[in-house]
Amino acid sequence: MIIGMGARRGIDGQEAIDAINSALAEAGRSIDDVEGLASAKLKENETGLHEAARFFGLTITFIDHDELNNYDAPSASQAKRFGLKGVAEPAALALSKKKELILRKKAYGRVTIAIAE
Repeated sequence: MIIGMGARRGIDGQEAIDAINSALAEAGRSIDDVEGLASAKLKENETGLHEAARFFGLTITFIDHDELNNYDAPSASQAKRFGLKGVAEPAALALSKKKELILRKKAYGRVTIAIAE
């Protein structure tokens, strides 16, 4: 599974960790099932995302905007103002094998999570 993440500017690592744990619990999955984290290139300076990846021992990949826009996000997104169809859902889909969302985008505080396999 791949966890796609979007976030408000300035989130801390604990916010991201809590969001990931909440989303996994909701999906009935374990962190052991996760191959990596993904987000948009515009989020590559968000230290909270990097901290969460380190905490879980996962790699986080920041995906180019053109690549993200190849995937239709089934949920409406604030990312439109940045010229993106979405962040969490397209990021999860871009790196997943089956290209299927198992958890549609959901906000957990200031972090948005989607899970794909």
